[in-house]
Amino acid sequence: MKLVPLGDRVVLKQLEAEETTKSGIVLPGQAQEKPQQAEIIAVGPGGIVDGKEVKMEVEVGDKVIYSKYAGTEVKMDGEEYIIVKQNDILAIVK
Repeated sequence: MKLVPLGDRVVLKQLEAEETTKSGIVLPGQAQEKPQQAEIIAVGPGGIVDGKEVKMEVEVGDKVIYSKYAGTEVKMDGEEYIIVKQNDILAIVK
């Protein structure tokens, strides 16, 4: 199966959280905060969304930082993805 986003939506795959702090303390799974950094897996076509022209400014493979409470989490084929609107993406990491 393949996720194909519609409109101005983007499919993200979250990057792995660091398991140790800078001082070397190992964090258990529950104590780790989910990273807000992800890689773009798929990008919608853009177009007219809510009566406004939307141009997609991100592309597949970009590493991005997205808003903390944004999107919908989806589990597919054992993988977890997040579907967000393009305006929930705060920055591209280069």
